[in-house]
Amino acid sequence: MLSTATPVPIRNAALLAAGLLLLTACGEGGSTGAADGKKADGFPLTLKNCGRTVTVKAPPQQAVSVDQGSTEILLSLGLADRIAGTATWSDPVMKGLEKANAGVERISENRPSPEKVLDKEPDFLSASFASTLAKGGVAPREQFEKLGVPTYISPADCVGKDNSGGGDGARTAPLTMDSVYTEVRELAQVFGVPERGDALVKKLRARVDKATDGIDASDASDASLLYWFSDSKAPYLAGCCGAPGVITKELGAKNVFDDTQDEWPQISWETVADRNPDVLVIGDLSRTTQTAESAEKKIEFLESNPVTKTMDAVKNRRYVLLSGQAMNPTIRTVEGLERVAAGLRDFGLAG
Repeated sequence: MLSTATPVPIRNAALLAAGLLLLTACGEGGSTGAADGKKADGFPLTLKNCGRTVTVKAPPQQAVSVDQGSTEILLSLGLADRIAGTATWSDPVMKGLEKANAGVERISENRPSPEKVLDKEPDFLSASFASTLAKGGVAPREQFEKLGVPTYISPADCVGKDNSGGGDGARTAPLTMDSVYTEVRELAQVFGVPERGDALVKKLRARVDKATDGIDASDASDASLLYWFSDSKAPYLAGCCGAPGVITKELGAKNVFDDTQDEWPQISWETVADRNPDVLVIGDLSRTTQTAESAEKKIEFLESNPVTKTMDAVKNRRYVLLSGQAMNPTIRTVEGLERVAAGLRDFGLAG
């Protein structure tokens, strides 16, 4: 689910020229990513990323990550000392990363202006969503690339996904964790620490296996789930095939809106009540850009609204609370899988 903060466009060519001079000056005599000043092994590095060719001349030393999911990958790879700034946060940082994150400047809670990004003199820019580095977002990728700043977008938001229709896009093929693992490995490669990427992927795979161990898919197949990210007036609910689809498929359960390819369609509460899900998976967000962001506010709405309070999941208080990041295609999707699996067990809907 994307940030809804109002973007600030790049103002004029003068700003771009000034930024280019700033970045060029910063690059002269700067670190190449190798301790002895020589070129790091494997660089320049060229990647294919979301329809573009990205070339990174040396491991970044002054990166900016403009989405929380991307930031948490970099922090998990032990790269806090090479992150100059982060932005666009919907949740507290992932457990275990608090100390590393505390030393990284947050340049904006929502999408930053391009000026704020350029002020950090970045040598690399990463994002979780294609819309973040596009017209209407922070700025289009080509604007930064003209300044010599390579950009990277999560493959999970591009592979098997159509972002041309506006909103949060639609899946042309179901998301798999392989796209997330690819992002981890590619970012580790970009920063010259590929072994850390392999180690992190191994840990994530082990957690997936542990979360699903002992769950009988034939039992869980009777359980229907609804994923509510945000907004009470026109709620954003998960379609078939994004990160919630990964969770549901791994557990053998059913998403009550698996008949829509849209990533986060807005659906009426009357339609939700008609489908009467067994379990409500609720986004517990710390941001305040829309109505009913926190789980507390969502539950308050569900239990007071005349349409929703009669649903079985509400009457029986079958709620699973997730961070917003666990409902996006990030490394925290594994966290979402763990919590939903535990919830199904607690509710007697899985072995």
